[in-house]
Amino acid sequence: MRLARSSVAAKPHGQKRPAASVSVASVPGASRARRPTGQAGSEGIAAGRQPSTKRRPRHLSPRAQEAGPRDQSPAELALLPPPPPPPTPATPTSSAATLELGDQKERWEAFQKRQRLTCEDAVKLLLDTFEYQGLVKHTGGCHCGAVRFEVWASADLHIFDCNCSICKKKQNRHFIVPASRFKLLKGAESMTTYTFNTHKAQHTFCKRCGVQSFYTPRSNPGGYGIAPHCLDEGTVRSVVIEEFNGSDWEKAMKEHKTIKTMSKE
Repeated sequence: MRLARSSVAAKPHGQKRPAASVSVASVPGASRARRPTGQAGSEGIAAGRQPSTKRRPRHLSPRAQEAGPRDQSPAELALLPPPPPPPTPATPTSSAATLELGDQKERWEAFQKRQRLTCEDAVKLLLDTFEYQGLVKHTGGCHCGAVRFEVWASADLHIFDCNCSICKKKQNRHFIVPASRFKLLKGAESMTTYTFNTHKAQHTFCKRCGVQSFYTPRSNPGGYGIAPHCLDEGTVRSVVIEEFNGSDWEKAMKEHKTIKTMSKE
């Protein structure tokens, strides 16, 4: 009698066929057994073909996902995408955390947030409000707009009308402020300087339009002389003009009691 060949004979001796197919991913903690490399047969790897070392990523069931990474093998963990980085804690837009503000820290941060200010802008606002009490911020510049500046001074300007050789020719009427109250907003590269005689006065003007909107006077080398006619409109309340005898500069400086101190804080 001829016996029919069973497909079980193709399996290795002693290996039992499982009663039912169970998905590894459906059982938490289970790991997949590796198939012996080099095994051939109807259920094995096709003849003449080498086994692939690549593993196809498997989609985990909801139960396996709930089990967490502790219930998965190292090989399965390697197939999972890397976890997202932890969220970066929100930091304030200022350096208030580095300041010793004490009980005012929360008020400071709330003030910045409400006004939408950086720490530097908030400090500038407070300084402008309280450091220059009684003063207003004037802005101005040359004719073509290449040079722009801002200056803190009184709304009631005290103007000097000098009759020295250069001031008379260019009608250099000006008021004097300390250097700390003056800020050049733009145009440093658009300016040039003219000096003569003692070279202490720095007659700066725009190279394009030729307008001198401010300069460094000989009487106050630590400050600036601002041309009132180069200020923007709206901030000057009144003007008082004082004539200064710059043609006899040394004598006029000795007789004048306040001009030397006008660039002082």
